[in-house]
Amino acid sequence: MLLATWLWFEQADLDALTRNALSGGQVTKALWQHIQLTVISTFFVLVIAIPLGVLLTRGGFRKATPVATALAGTGQATPAIGLLALLVIWLGIGRRAALIGMVIYAVLPVLSNTITGLEANDPTLLEAARGIGMSPVGVLARVELPLAIPLILAGVRTALVLNVGTATLAVFGGGGGLGVLITTGITNQRMPVLVLGSVLTVALALLVDWLASLTEVLLGPRGLRA
Repeated sequence: MLLATWLWFEQADLDALTRNALSGGQVTKALWQHIQLTVISTFFVLVIAIPLGVLLTRGGFRKATPVATALAGTGQATPAIGLLALLVIWLGIGRRAALIGMVIYAVLPVLSNTITGLEANDPTLLEAARGIGMSPVGVLARVELPLAIPLILAGVRTALVLNVGTATLAVFGGGGGLGVLITTGITNQRMPVLVLGSVLTVALALLVDWLASLTEVLLGPRGLRA
């Protein structure tokens, strides 16, 4: 896909406005901003969703699980552009509003998969771990979380791909990213700029999905590896 796009650009007759939109390292800058938005937002998703998912599977906190998942679901059910607009009104234009919106939008898959993965563990294994004298923290760290890793990583993979797509909307909040190229191509009616921004976004999403799937294989329990 990238090769076909490059070959098309090689033979395309680009006007001055298109060359200006793609010159001066603007494509590299937009791509780097997009990667930063995706990585930073996903990091905060993990910091929030995994500990919260663990907490919601402990004792009396289980009762709060439906409320927490409903709130997380509300974030994803809200149109991303509408959520970003509300955050811009509240926080002002800048990367912070875009990042918060991306985190809210991508929390649900990681949170729900963490809860599902921990609750799906075989109770007899957990009881056996307690029976040999392991502490609650030891059972969680050495038995529960390792067994839940495949489902948790599947949620992380979904969140990463969601964030790559949502990051294109960061431009409307002043967050930059590949959305700059896409909106420039649309507003100025320059198809090469629009195509380049779109192709790079798709390629980045596919790359992230592949890397995440590779991580699932590497970090999953050995008995579950192909």
